[in-house]
Amino acid sequence: MPFRFPLPSGERIKVRGGSILQRTPPHPGLLPDGEKERELKRHELTTMLVKLIRHTPEPEKSCAVAARLCYSNTSIGNLQRKFTRPLVQDLLKKIVRSGHLSVLEHASFTFAVEGVSRALLAQLTRHRIASFSVQSQRYVKFSDKFEFVTPPTIARKREIAEAYALAVNEAKKLYDVLLLSGIPAEDARYVIPQAAATKIILTMNARELRHFFSLRCCNRAQWEIRAMAVEMLALARRAAPLLFRSCGPSCVSGACSEDKPCGKPWKKVPL
Repeated sequence: MPFRFPLPSGERIKVRGGSILQRTPPHPGLLPDGEKERELKRHELTTMLVKLIRHTPEPEKSCAVAARLCYSNTSIGNLQRKFTRPLVQDLLKKIVRSGHLSVLEHASFTFAVEGVSRALLAQLTRHRIASFSVQSQRYVKFSDKFEFVTPPTIARKREIAEAYALAVNEAKKLYDVLLLSGIPAEDARYVIPQAAATKIILTMNARELRHFFSLRCCNRAQWEIRAMAVEMLALARRAAPLLFRSCGPSCVSGACSEDKPCGKPWKKVPL
């Protein structure tokens, strides 16, 4: 069924199963304060949540045993019994310093992430040695409260933030119109902006995590994925400090690898 969007204020459009009243708001600077608040309450500003939900049991020992096995003729059972905490620490230091990191692939870490944008997802999935499961926009329809992410540069400017929220709301209204018109969710989702919040479960091994942190914890990384990476690093360090103590951007353990350094390096951590 052909229709115009946005519709004039108060105009109704007939769709399958009923009708929708579509109101095109004026510029947010012209809205009365009370009306601004009602309009913006249609949204739910989302907060990033990052959790480490699972990892290899004794990840540091698993990597250390794998490393020692390469140079031992004893059984794996004997190797496991011989490893004390000081021995694990000493061996992992040598591994990291030498750069022979393949044994770190024996430890994996699974994170649950909520309240991040689809823009972040596009960056995250460039990291190939990882497993991702993402909330589907094809099979999961948006509820009345549409969660979205607002960049800090926008949030700091009130009128710009209001205009941004109203624009997101207009996209959500069209999405609802499409669904009620019989358009399948897999096609209606094309109007949803990259600001839309999503949920992700991701798994990486320790070696790939170290690489991920070197790129995404950097001050020159995009702000949203950097915030997620910094939180993931804090969680990983608590779970396996020997594997991740010296992790972070390249400036943590050496020189900055960026063409244009930020001038605010992280604190040095010896390998």
